[in-house]
Amino acid sequence: MDYLERPLYMDKIKPFIGKSLIKVLVGQRRVGKSFLLMQLRDYIQKNEPNIQIVYINKELHEFKHIKQADDLFLYLEERVQKNKKVALFIDEIQDIDSFETVLRDLVTRSKYDIYCTGSNANLLSGELATFLSGRYIEIKVFGLSYSEFLRFNEMKDTHDVFQYYLLIGGLPYLKNLSPEQAVVYEYLSSIYNTILLKDVVKRFNIRNVRFLENLVSFLGDNIGSLVSSKKISDYLKSQQVRMSPQVVMDYLGHLESSFLVSKVRRTGIEGRRIFEVGEKYFFEDIGLRNSIIGFKTTDIHKILENVVYLHLRMAGYKVTVGFEDNREIDFIAQRAGEKIYIQVAYLLTNEQTMSREFGNLLTIQDNFPKYVVTMDQTTETATFKGIERIHVKEFCLRLGV
Repeated sequence: MDYLERPLYMDKIKPFIGKSLIKVLVGQRRVGKSFLLMQLRDYIQKNEPNIQIVYINKELHEFKHIKQADDLFLYLEERVQKNKKVALFIDEIQDIDSFETVLRDLVTRSKYDIYCTGSNANLLSGELATFLSGRYIEIKVFGLSYSEFLRFNEMKDTHDVFQYYLLIGGLPYLKNLSPEQAVVYEYLSSIYNTILLKDVVKRFNIRNVRFLENLVSFLGDNIGSLVSSKKISDYLKSQQVRMSPQVVMDYLGHLESSFLVSKVRRTGIEGRRIFEVGEKYFFEDIGLRNSIIGFKTTDIHKILENVVYLHLRMAGYKVTVGFEDNREIDFIAQRAGEKIYIQVAYLLTNEQTMSREFGNLLTIQDNFPKYVVTMDQTTETATFKGIERIHVKEFCLRLGV
């Protein structure tokens, strides 16, 4: 099967090939986990021609009968050759009830090299952590980064192409569709409905679907703003809708577990303090967000902040929002002992904006890199007292994802 490789993820997985660890690829539906699984299958088959490949895709009808752990065990018993090493691939494993009991058994047998994908964070992390502590690794898969978007769509890096990326996001299958916005958003809407109905409503037995949809719209309209369950509950009361903060919190958790949105906590700018109340939510694909509430030029700052967040995550950074003494830093990103601070602004059009974006960074008393990321069409990178001002497109490309 033809596909474009994604070295960003393949390079993360390769060191664990053949090891007695379950390799789990997690992420939102349609970000390309299945194709990564196929790439792994072909890579292993090429490098180990004598290995037996067993590939189960729960989205195909031929595997519909594998509903529970016992069904999976029986399927393997009937097909696995006794004296051969087996590379086992299971796509959308969360659709098999009690799958973890079979994996716990198989991982103890040296003949199995196991790879799985899943689209539900709570189910996978909960079951695997409980039954397979220390016996699995989890690789988070995102939609296409900007550099991947260019390569997948055979486009050159231009201002207009980046604007198009901000409009439609990075789901890989979009390259097969007409670039017309109506066509793209119709496809994205179908993905959103699948996530909402199958991964949230059905899995968590949600009764108030209307409220769930309104909550998604609320989050889409409040990207980059501090959100709390109480704030949402109070807003609902003003609209004559009564919903307790606990129910709101539960619904937010369900949306996060389906990888539709991602929660970012607040921490102290220069310390380890974690704030328990108030966090920001970003969409795991900006195109999905735009298809839900529409793309408005007045929302460009929110969209830029979301894209910067996604690229930091793709690059392997752990990300928090910095807050201290009424000072806020949009992102504090840490990875393997390094740290960077980022402020995101659409345009630095006046002294007040310049003072706000650079001023908060200047108060930080350490030597880690600091950036103000903007859409200003400058021809050169500028620095101010050691803080680098960089175009958002160049920042995303610089991250090397």
